[in-house]
Amino acid sequence: MDLLTLLYGRQERSWQAQANCMGVDPDLFFPERGASTREAKEVCRGCVVREDCLEYALANGEKFGIWGGMSERERRRVRRARAMARRTEVVAG
Repeated sequence: MDLLTLLYGRQERSWQAQANCMGVDPDLFFPERGASTREAKEVCRGCVVREDCLEYALANGEKFGIWGGMSERERRRVRRARAMARRTEVVAG
């Protein structure tokens, strides 16, 4: 059983097998505070499963690392924007 299964259970993650980051040192995607994220984002840039990766991180509340080419700060902005859009839809009815 892999670490992700232990942490999150058995979820649909078949997209991971196609990810550009397979075989890349995971430390690249979890840089020290204040370190550059440029290299990790470059790996993500042309990845065919980038959207799947980002959606996985958003759905699972990933707080650390680069997922789908975005840092936690960038993902937080996406979550806020989506929440605002949902509120607007509810109000608009």
